[in-house]
Amino acid sequence: MPGPLHVRGSVAIPEAELSWRFSRSSGPGGQGVNTTDSRVELSFDLGATTALPQPLKDRALERLGPRLVDGVITITASEYRSQLRNREAAKARLTHLIDQAIAPPPKKRRATKPSRRAVERRLTAKKHRSDVKRLRRGDDS
Repeated sequence: MPGPLHVRGSVAIPEAELSWRFSRSSGPGGQGVNTTDSRVELSFDLGATTALPQPLKDRALERLGPRLVDGVITITASEYRSQLRNREAAKARLTHLIDQAIAPPPKKRRATKPSRRAVERRLTAKKHRSDVKRLRRGDDS
């Protein structure tokens, strides 16, 4: 489990830049829930990291701005009974979050217009529907 956290391509977060905290979980676990520290908090200092190139770091800081506290992002996982599975869940969430944050912006949509034939078909269908409804009324107006 130790080792760098691979995000995408050549981007990987070194284990040394991740900070772990463990506490008692309020979720499932039976009697063991009161004795084991299965809740996991994973913190990553996005503002001070050297793992991301500057353009990607700036993009991530901009996109994750509301979630950051002093440049640090914190992920909490407590849905599983075991600390190991919660650690894996927290790592997966952080990976997904950073991956989405550094993704390039989507391409701009190019405006297009419908073809002449498509406009013609639509108007013909509207005319046909109108005729059907007019004939149902019974008055030839």
